[in-house]
Amino acid sequence: MLDVLTISRPDQLKALGHPLRLRVLETLGTDDDEEELTNRELAQRLGVDPGHLHFHVRMLLNAGLIELAERDRGREKPYRAVARHVRVAPELIATGAANDAREAMLDQVQRGWSEFARSGRFRSAQLNVRLKPEDVRELFRQFVEAAEEREDEANEPLLITFFSHPHPSQAE
Repeated sequence: MLDVLTISRPDQLKALGHPLRLRVLETLGTDDDEEELTNRELAQRLGVDPGHLHFHVRMLLNAGLIELAERDRGREKPYRAVARHVRVAPELIATGAANDAREAMLDQVQRGWSEFARSGRFRSAQLNVRLKPEDVRELFRQFVEAAEEREDEANEPLLITFFSHPHPSQAE
C-alpha cells in the first residue's frame, strides 16, 4: 500500500465527488494494511444497501483508488485501498475539476455542524499564521502521523478536515 497517492486524472477526482465514496476510501484506508473488505462487508460497516454501494465501489475501482485483493473469498471479491492518503495534484485543482470533491467535503463539514454543534461534539478552529505552504503540508503530515499513532478502535470515528489558503483580501 502506498503512503500517498497523488490524483492527477479528472476521473479520479470525480470518483471522490460523492460522500459515500469518500466513506469507502476512509473505511478501507484506516484499518491495518492487511484488512480487505468485500462489497457486502463494506455495506454492513457503512450501513448502506450492498446493491447501492456496488456502483460506488466500481467507480473507485475504475479510477484506481482501490484495488481487488488477491485473496479469494469465493464469489465475493475483497477490495483494499491503494494508499493511506490521497492528495490532489495542484495542476488538477487549478483546472476547476476539483469542484465535486470540494462539494463533497464541504457537505460533510456542514452535516457534521448541523448534527453535532448543539451537543458540543463539533470542534473547529481558525488561525492566521505566516508559514510557507510546504511548512503547512509538513504540519498536516505530522498531525496525521500523530493521529494514526493514537488511534484506538474503542473510540468512535471522527472526521477531521483541514483547509489551508492565503488570507482573502480585505475589501475596504
